[in-house]
Amino acid sequence: MIAPPRSLVLVLAALFSLYHLVLAVFTLDLPRSPGPVIVAMVVYAAITTLCLWPTSPLTMPLWMAALAFALSLVISILVFSQLDATKSNGYATWPVAAIGTLMTIVTVRTRALFGWLGIAALAVIVVVWSGPAALVEMGVLGSAVWVSIAFALAHALAQAARDTQLFARAELDAAAWQATQEAQLTEGRHRLDQMNRVAGPTLHHIVDTDGLLSAEDRRECLHLEGAMRDEIRGRRLLNEQVRTEVLAARRRGIDVTLLDDGGLDDLTDASRHRIQSQLAGEIARSQADRLIVRTGLDDSAAAVTVVGVRVSDDGTAAALGADSDDDEVAEWRQIARDEE
Repeated sequence: MIAPPRSLVLVLAALFSLYHLVLAVFTLDLPRSPGPVIVAMVVYAAITTLCLWPTSPLTMPLWMAALAFALSLVISILVFSQLDATKSNGYATWPVAAIGTLMTIVTVRTRALFGWLGIAALAVIVVVWSGPAALVEMGVLGSAVWVSIAFALAHALAQAARDTQLFARAELDAAAWQATQEAQLTEGRHRLDQMNRVAGPTLHHIVDTDGLLSAEDRRECLHLEGAMRDEIRGRRLLNEQVRTEVLAARRRGIDVTLLDDGGLDDLTDASRHRIQSQLAGEIARSQADRLIVRTGLDDSAAAVTVVGVRVSDDGTAAALGADSDDDEVAEWRQIARDEE
C-alpha cells in the first residue's frame, strides 16, 4: 500500500491550523475584548501541537482525545462570548473552522467518537449563540463534512492495513507450505535414491537367480532389510562410515538398532561428522550380541548413547522383540555433544 509520508501529513495539518490562528490575529479588532480570544488562540495552538506531536502513536490516547474535545468547548465559548451575534463577524468566527480541523485530526487518529462529539457540541453552541441558520453561514456543516471524510479515510486505511496483514500472513503460510512440500519431495527423492543404491544390486541378483537364493544370500537380504530400516529410523546417525560398520557388525552376528529421536538436528555438520566418526569406531569395536544406538535429548550432554547387550538365552526372545530377564549390559558408551 502506497501512503504519503507521515511528516508531510503533519506539516499540512499544522499549516491549516496555523492559518486559523492567522485569521484570528487579523480579526482581533472585532471582539469586544481581545483577551479571551488570545487565550483561546493559545489554548488552540497548545492542543493542536499536542495532537500533532511527531513522536506520538497513530492511535491517539483516550485522555488526549477527551482533552481536545473539552478544550474545543472552551475555545468556542471564549470567542463567541466576545462577538455580537446580530451582525456579520467575518473571519472572527475562526473557531468553527479551527475546531473542525482539530476534530478532523482527532478522527484521523482513530478517535472518531470524540471527533463527532466535538462537531455536535460546536453545532449546539453555534445554534444557541446565533440560531440554526448560522450552521450553514458559519461553516459548521463544512466542518462536519471534513470529519466525515476523515472518518471514511481512516476506516478505509484501517481496512487496507488489516487486508495487508492478512495477505502477508497468507503469503507466509503459502511460502511455508511450499517449502514444506519441496523439503518432503527432496527428502523423498533422497530416500528413493538411497534405497535404490542399497537395495538395487540385491534386487537385480534376485531377478537374475529367479528367486533361488542361497543361505548367504538370505542373510544378506536380512542385512539389507536392516539397512533400509536404518535409513528411516537412523537418519542423522548415518554416514557412509557408520553404514559400513553397521553392516560389518550385522555380518558378525550383532543385532544393531539405530534410533534417531532428533537429538542431532541442531548440531553443525562438523559436530555431526565428529559424532558419526566416533560412533563408527564404537560399533567397530563392539563385541555385544545386541547393540542399541540412540540419540540423546536436546538438553543432554550426551549426543549419542551406545548400549551393548549380551544375550544369555538362545536368541529367541530377541528375535521376537522382547528382552530376556537374564540379558546383561556389557557395553555402555556415550558420545559427548560438544568436543572436549
